[in-house]
Amino acid sequence: MPLDVSPATAPAAPTAAQRRIEALSAAARRRRRLQSALPWIIIVGTFLLWEVICRAFEIPQFILPAPSAIIASMVKWWLPLLDNSWQTLMTTLIGFALAIVFGLLLGVAIGSSTLLYHGLYPLLIAFNSVPKVAVVPILVIWFGIGTVPAVITAFLISFFPIVVNVATGIATVEPELRDVLRALGARPSDIIRKVGLPRAMPYFFASLKIAITVAFVGSIIAETVAANKGIGHLMMLASSRFDVPLVFAGLIITGVMGVIMYVVAVAIENRTTGWAMRGQDQGQVMVAGV
Repeated sequence: MPLDVSPATAPAAPTAAQRRIEALSAAARRRRRLQSALPWIIIVGTFLLWEVICRAFEIPQFILPAPSAIIASMVKWWLPLLDNSWQTLMTTLIGFALAIVFGLLLGVAIGSSTLLYHGLYPLLIAFNSVPKVAVVPILVIWFGIGTVPAVITAFLISFFPIVVNVATGIATVEPELRDVLRALGARPSDIIRKVGLPRAMPYFFASLKIAITVAFVGSIIAETVAANKGIGHLMMLASSRFDVPLVFAGLIITGVMGVIMYVVAVAIENRTTGWAMRGQDQGQVMVAGV
């Protein structure tokens, strides 16, 4: 006996608006998958093109080694690379942690005081303009060859972006909002703690993503000049005997460590200041829905 499907029990056909929403959701999912895969596609494509060019033009290894030669060098020297990479990572993280502490404190002080802003900013700009490689010999005279000059160089080179961004975030609190809070009885410390610091957090994490990458630059610079351990020291030893694949292996490992620390900073930023990016995401959805 055939089933009697009445119009009241038949499933309703999706409306045009529902179909449009489903299409936008599917497009958003495809876009997210593409965004996740795109960096890997570009990296693999770059290394493949690099390999093809080196083999096609028969470029000598002491000029530009192919990725296959670099990987072979990594396998051969994996223990020294691991040991020296750990040394570079530790010195960088120590210098970066010091830059976060002192940069955050000084940024809050400069951003909340006009006198400090005008008094210290020229000095900070002048100090940041000095090439850090010129400071390393002075650090060697003061502290000797070893880990300390690398830590201080990483601190010095990553300190300025944190100070500038935190000071900017606190200084951009609207004067009208300050006046209203003062009228309600808020003290200057309350304004900084409850309004200024939350306002500065997106700037702070933006500076961290810059500072962690340049901190590795500071460590490598110091290790190439005044260290007996680290990726920079290993690269100098390798270049002295024309082991260019090992030099490139050190560069790639340094880049990988920088990317990992950048991803960690982004993950902390998303969990801490996700509210600052929510409006941008909603704006993108609204534009997609237009």
